[in-house]
Amino acid sequence: MKIMIPLSLLLASMVATPAAAQIIGADAAACAPGGGPAILAHVGGLKDRKGSIKIELYPANDDDFLADDNQLIAAGKTFRRITVATPAAGVASICIRVPRAGRYALLATHDRDGKNKFNFFSDGAGFPSNRKLGLSKPKLQEALIDVGTGVATTTIRMQYLRGVLSGFGPIKDN
Repeated sequence: MKIMIPLSLLLASMVATPAAAQIIGADAAACAPGGGPAILAHVGGLKDRKGSIKIELYPANDDDFLADDNQLIAAGKTFRRITVATPAAGVASICIRVPRAGRYALLATHDRDGKNKFNFFSDGAGFPSNRKLGLSKPKLQEALIDVGTGVATTTIRMQYLRGVLSGFGPIKDN
């Protein structure tokens, strides 16, 4: 007796399960099993594969959120930045270690032009909340993430300027 398997099932069984995304960045070891405290940010929704992606860690208060990094460091406050080349495909899984368990603010940016300064008209930004940013300055609540003694995981969908009136939002195709 012959058993007939539909071609679609046969093809589906031949497709390998996607491997876990490679964790990148200078702090990648902090997100290895048993590592931490750290944040593993899966950054997706990229407009293109140009430039670099930055993850920045700030104290979880309104006065220090998005403050100048030099001032935060000089004052002995939490600030950390990880910069990676934009991967050729897929989601960028970036690890950033944190000084201790607690609440932090996290920002992701896509520096498309490579000038290392945020370009409102071309670069992207994202936060753990994934709320549409619009035209207003991001609020602390959109960036908050709680980290225990291990690795906290978040998914960030990048947002880009979609028009002068509509502001920042995710790319519709992604």
